[in-house]
Amino acid sequence: MVTSANLTSASDSPIAELLQRLLEEALAQSASDIHFEPQEKGLRVRYRIDGHLYVAATPALAVRDRLLSRLKVLARLDIAEKRTPQDGRMGLSWQGRWVNLRVSSLPTLHGEKLVVRVLESHSGHLDLQTLGYSPAALARLQQALRRPDGLILITGPTGSGKTRSLYSCLDQLNNSRVNIATVEDPAEIQLAGANQVSVNERAGLTFASTLRALLRQDPDILMVGEIRDLETARIALQAAQTGHLVLSTLHTQNAPNTLMRLQDMGVEPFHLAASVLLITAQRLVRRLCPHCKTQHPPNLTWHAVGCARCREGYAGRVGLFQVMPISDSMKNMMLQHTHAAALAEQAKREGIATLREDGLDKVRQGLTTLAEVEQATHD
Repeated sequence: MVTSANLTSASDSPIAELLQRLLEEALAQSASDIHFEPQEKGLRVRYRIDGHLYVAATPALAVRDRLLSRLKVLARLDIAEKRTPQDGRMGLSWQGRWVNLRVSSLPTLHGEKLVVRVLESHSGHLDLQTLGYSPAALARLQQALRRPDGLILITGPTGSGKTRSLYSCLDQLNNSRVNIATVEDPAEIQLAGANQVSVNERAGLTFASTLRALLRQDPDILMVGEIRDLETARIALQAAQTGHLVLSTLHTQNAPNTLMRLQDMGVEPFHLAASVLLITAQRLVRRLCPHCKTQHPPNLTWHAVGCARCREGYAGRVGLFQVMPISDSMKNMMLQHTHAAALAEQAKREGIATLREDGLDKVRQGLTTLAEVEQATHD
């Protein structure tokens, strides 16, 4: 049951039961997000499963406002405030485990839209071996993780699995002999033994100010949830040059473009050449259901079919990765202000697969389909 169920009166029990059922159905279907969207004549509830949205229910207008109000109460949002966005949290005990949920509200034309994010609040599922890295790419990443200092960047758009990759790296590094500190917005996965900080912009607890404070806490390994501005970038690079291993994320299309993005922010090329160890670009694609996938002639490519144990022929997701260590040749090119296309050519000469090439390899392995790879990659 939801922990705040006792806040609801008996007259609202049908609403409580409806919300409970919607949340539990979403968890049973491994949804990452639950959208409660007010419509002119009712409410639309959609689940995001494996990156795609599916309509789960369409409650009537008569229950719309009561259902949204109950959800706001459980998330400790101000139910009287409907004009500005709000953020809250709640918890749910489901199948013997505790699930943390983050709730976000947004005023829309027909009322407040609420989105519930299912947080991966435990680290038991973290394993670099299961994310989809090829053996060569995984070896490059693990070699960088063994370094005592430097900067490792994981890049990709929102929803590409960067947080799980970061925490899988941290989980591999985590032991009693190192001091791991993280700064995130917010901290979603709890890693036992790590010192995790969630930023609070209103209170002045920004990425940059927190990172400065963490550097005075004798850290060995730092994780910055995202490099958003020049100040944060410079502090992270400084930490990487002064004996700390730093892991962070950035929103870029591929690994070579990441270096150009940092230079566009104002980071000097010599700082990048001295600090960056490795850049990973990644995407998530839907994984073919192992129970119903099939091969079609003449080229025997794999296709999605669909069965009772999957959705549209897919079940779960697998990552596509471009793992690019920064070689001495690349460092020299950076110092000469070489553009991203030339860096990409150098990466190709050094045997670094592009995201598209890694995706095609996974198509050949029967892990996903060509359509999924083409939709997720553009190189």
